Amino acid sequence: MRKTARAGSLLVVGLALASPASAQTADEVIEKHIAALGGRNALGKLTSRHSTGTVTLSTPMGELSGPFEDFDKPPNKHRTSVQLDTKPVGGPGLMVVEQKFDGTKGWVLNSLQGDTEITGNLLENMQNGAFPSAMLTYKQAGMEAALKPRETINGKDAIVLVVTPTAGSPTRICLDPETYLVMRMVTTVEIPQLGGNVEQTSDLSDYRTVDGVKIAFQTVDSNTAQTITIKLTKVEHNVPIDDAMFSKKQP
Repeated sequence: MRKTARAGSLLVVGLALASPASAQTADEVIEKHIAALGGRNALGKLTSRHSTGTVTLSTPMGELSGPFEDFDKPPNKHRTSVQLDTKPVGGPGLMVVEQKFDGTKGWVLNSLQGDTEITGNLLENMQNGAFPSAMLTYKQAGMEAALKPRETINGKDAIVLVVTPTAGSPTRICLDPETYLVMRMVTTVEIPQLGGNVEQTSDLSDYRTVDGVKIAFQTVDSNTAQTITIKLTKVEHNVPIDDAMFSKKQP
């Protein structure tokens, strides 16, 4: 699930209120979350999204940073591009990494390491995503949602919703009980480069309203091997995006 959710690393590179949470159902929490994002009407008007900003990759070897660009289009097309200078960690120079998903198949195109088709669990997780939010149609997609005991995140109480797809990994979604916006998402992704199954945590913050829709302008994706911080500087909606951009063959 993408950001709504992004499942997987960029470089392989996809919810209720105070105490008696039992007074609410998972469906009611999800509807409040959708309303917090801007509502079904505002979300339904979005035909595309183009986001730009910066990305910082922190690894045991050091920190890399560079420009970030993201394209999204219904029902589930996604393309992310990052440029990183590898020289600070002893690399040969600029590395361009693109992750493309056409709604069915996905690829990682790496200027230094070559191209790889996305398969297995990571592909299933990407297939569970939807633009602008997988929560809009989670029942139609065959997903199940269940409320779980609350958790404390950065000293703040959080509502916990676990969404389980028919294939791929369940996602634990932690929401702010005051705003119903996502604070954290946790899922398991299979990343061979990192040794197999890895628990991926995404912390979302700095929500801003763009065209009547709330968007997290900062996302921190972390696992045992690396931390990726994305800070958006600009988000545009309903811009023309050719479907060919999500194909492996399109440069």
